[in-house]
Amino acid sequence: MISITDQEFRQIAEYMRTHCGVFLKEEKKALVIGRLQQVLVRENMSSFSEYYRHLLEDKTGKAAAVLVDKLTTHHTYFMREPEHFRYFRDHVLPYLRRTVKDRDLRIWSAACSTGEEPYTLAMLLDEGLGGEKEAWDARVLATDISAAVLAAAEQGIYANDKLEQLPAGWRLRYFQPCGESRSRLVEAIRRQVIFRKLNLMEPVFPFRKKFHVIFCRNVMIYFDPRTRQELVDKLYQMTEYGGWLFIGQSETLNRDATPYRYVLPSVYRKC
Repeated sequence: MISITDQEFRQIAEYMRTHCGVFLKEEKKALVIGRLQQVLVRENMSSFSEYYRHLLEDKTGKAAAVLVDKLTTHHTYFMREPEHFRYFRDHVLPYLRRTVKDRDLRIWSAACSTGEEPYTLAMLLDEGLGGEKEAWDARVLATDISAAVLAAAEQGIYANDKLEQLPAGWRLRYFQPCGESRSRLVEAIRRQVIFRKLNLMEPVFPFRKKFHVIFCRNVMIYFDPRTRQELVDKLYQMTEYGGWLFIGQSETLNRDATPYRYVLPSVYRKC
């Protein structure tokens, strides 16, 4: 196994912090070694210094994409932190149905990983809007820094055991068998989600309009305080007046530093 020196670890950690906002603590050394070991072997490299030079010299962006895929966490599942989805269904969506007069409903799932979160929102919209759905532009924008997870998400194919947290009616209505032990979301729901690659560290987000709802959950736990606050400020600028921000239940906002108003644990509003 190729070992990593303190300096090599600091170089990679600083690269991840600068380009992705991810803060790798010292105790993550073993994780870095384990996840990048095969990359070094495949590229016939003998040290992490050689790998770091390759990372800086590669102008195609492929090396950086591999690094991001290896060192970012993509763990997610349907109905993760279900209280958020219940609040969205029972309070947020009814309010938006009453108040969004042009029926242009804008929802953003940031750091969407393999798609379970935005597809859950799409199913809630389909159910909540009911017969009025065709009169609404209510698609979900889903972004992530990883091209690999976005490609998987766009397929909308999941192992059947991953669907067990969903209501039985949803499994019957929104999924079709796809092989022996997998299912695929129906086309109507897949079309309702737009997947795009986006780095949350971009200084300015490339959106023309603001969002009524932003889900940015379980990503800021990997950021240092300054990076976290910078992201929250940008999210606030992209939130419609009266709109909501949902963050992970293990995350909090500094109420003295953010103009978002606290609603519930991990739920905030721009008022």
